[in-house]
Amino acid sequence: MKYMLMFCSDQASGLEPDEEESTAMAGCDEWAAEMQRRGILLSREGLQPVSDSTTLRVRQEQVLLSDGPFAETKDQIGGFSLIECPDLDGAIEVAASHPWAQIGQVEIRPVWQP
Repeated sequence: MKYMLMFCSDQASGLEPDEEESTAMAGCDEWAAEMQRRGILLSREGLQPVSDSTTLRVRQEQVLLSDGPFAETKDQIGGFSLIECPDLDGAIEVAASHPWAQIGQVEIRPVWQP
């Protein structure tokens, strides 16, 4: 089964990454190499800051745009990985081994498969 791991942190502060965050980000490449070696990691990307995002809604055939994220929350998604594991327990093991889990949070969401 495919799972999306979404790496979240408080990006609303707009501050440069601190030493702990920099260390975790540096460990992401090692984690990715290990997950690729194991055949688990399908894709991964980092995202630009939320200040660069645009939210789109269509209402009554009119396209409405707004700057920034739609969600009113300080925790924002900073990147994601697409993995394939036999079950949720496997996805939890993979997510728990990611360096970002030590300083932020990782949302694990199954990919829709009809």
